[in-house]
Amino acid sequence: MSESGRPKKITIHTDGACDGNPGPGGWAALLRYGDHLRELAGGEPATTNNRMELQAAISGLAALKEDCEVVLFTDSEYLRQGITEWLPRWRANNWRTADRKPVKNEDLWRQLHEMASRHQVTWQWLKGHAGHPENERCDQLAREEVVKIRRHQTPEKLAALRDAFIASRDPNRSQGSLL
Repeated sequence: MSESGRPKKITIHTDGACDGNPGPGGWAALLRYGDHLRELAGGEPATTNNRMELQAAISGLAALKEDCEVVLFTDSEYLRQGITEWLPRWRANNWRTADRKPVKNEDLWRQLHEMASRHQVTWQWLKGHAGHPENERCDQLAREEVVKIRRHQTPEKLAALRDAFIASRDPNRSQGSLL
């Protein structure tokens, strides 16, 4: 709470990046409260751009230590539409899409729903790479995470991690195969 007893008003800008899709990815969140600014960033050696967009929002919201009024800016329509339009239907349909397929990235959507439900969040889309300073900074931070991953992993290791990531997302993996 702010000194006035009202929730703090926080602005969060987020972005995700991926070099290959899937491939090494990075995410970033820029949190602003008054004159205070905090930058968060991280990455994964094998992921997708959509997962990084989700992770940026999750991490930004998770960094808040109390209930806040949040305006969260994203350049991802997947993120904005998912949280504002699709999520209620997915939850009602036991995490199935309208055509009864499993929701992609369900693990992250569940985390995002939990984090967002702790706050009053307004989701705002903005055009990426259009000169918005905070969005450009998030993009830079997310891309720097990809560079760090590439610097610390061999191409062979990244390829193996990518292959394992792809296999883990195969809906037929639990059925087993003799081939």
